[in-house]
Amino acid sequence: MSQILPPLQERLQGKEPYGAPQIDVPVRLNTNESPFALSDALVADIATAVAAAARGANRYPDRDATLLREHLAGYLAETTGVTLPVSSLWAANGSNEVLQQLLMAFAGPGRTVLGFEPSYSMHRTLVEATGATYEAIDRGPDFGISLDDALAAIERVEPSVIFLCTPNNPTGGSLDPETVLAIHDATDALIVLDEAYVEFSHTPSLLPLIESRPRLVVSRTMSKAFGLAGARVGYLAADRRVIEAVLLTRLPYHLSSITQAVALAALEHRASLLAGVEAVKVQRDRIVATLRDRGVNVADSDANFVLFRTPGSDGHEVWQRLLDRGVLIRDVGLGGHLRVTAGTEQETTRFLDALEEVMGDTLGGTGQ
Repeated sequence: MSQILPPLQERLQGKEPYGAPQIDVPVRLNTNESPFALSDALVADIATAVAAAARGANRYPDRDATLLREHLAGYLAETTGVTLPVSSLWAANGSNEVLQQLLMAFAGPGRTVLGFEPSYSMHRTLVEATGATYEAIDRGPDFGISLDDALAAIERVEPSVIFLCTPNNPTGGSLDPETVLAIHDATDALIVLDEAYVEFSHTPSLLPLIESRPRLVVSRTMSKAFGLAGARVGYLAADRRVIEAVLLTRLPYHLSSITQAVALAALEHRASLLAGVEAVKVQRDRIVATLRDRGVNVADSDANFVLFRTPGSDGHEVWQRLLDRGVLIRDVGLGGHLRVTAGTEQETTRFLDALEEVMGDTLGGTGQ
């Protein structure tokens, strides 16, 4: 028998897997995680919930995660004023799985997905992995979306799905409702609002827009504001018909009973977790203000991270020199730009001090 593997699918040949460096350094500000460990009270409640779930681990979990969806609906009602039935909520292993399930249902071979870059790189990866064609439209110099360009691309591409990331990763800006509605009204595509960072935003969630608009859906995560990056929980708010379509693509019992228990415990502690969000926002705004005072070009941010330009220096060189000083941030591949996650007050100070040391007199330059 041949020991040669079958050929890799053409659409995957030459691709690199998604991933950020996982390096053990004193200050890790590269993956937009919460900088705060979970409280002792929440850890205790998680331990109790997981122990209870473990007693029934010989049985499959609730495959529809009904109780979790009920509690997610309560959280959204409390924070956005939008009351949704359980049939309009879905939960999965991180928002990436939510997006993958949506693409499997509404994209796939022979269909096109439209995105606006730079944006979350997994959008392209998921589209191509599920067999659809990805068309990217460049954002403007300020990383905003030109409505004229968007409408022209919709007419040219005729997409089945459109990704709108708000706040956008890695640039940090949010979209206004008027832009979203204009794009929605210009197409028959499914519009996916990726709101992974919305709890950090100065502007309200666009969730209210989904009412009476079945082609408009909102994807969220508990990895950021809820500090559950290690638990992998994402969710979707959408018309029940979209949820029913997603059910056709989900794997059996995809969300473990342990994961559901952890998420439910975190939702019970949401007041304290969201207080941590406010502390992160303070540090984000501190980074923006400090770097601008030093003459650095910084993108406006509605998220828990900041994108900045490294004036007069190669971005990757600056990244490496920060790493040499024990500070890990993200090189997002945007020539001369780096992204830093807002951390604790102490971590932010370490980053700002290290960057000033690395860039020296360059920080007093033009920021170009």
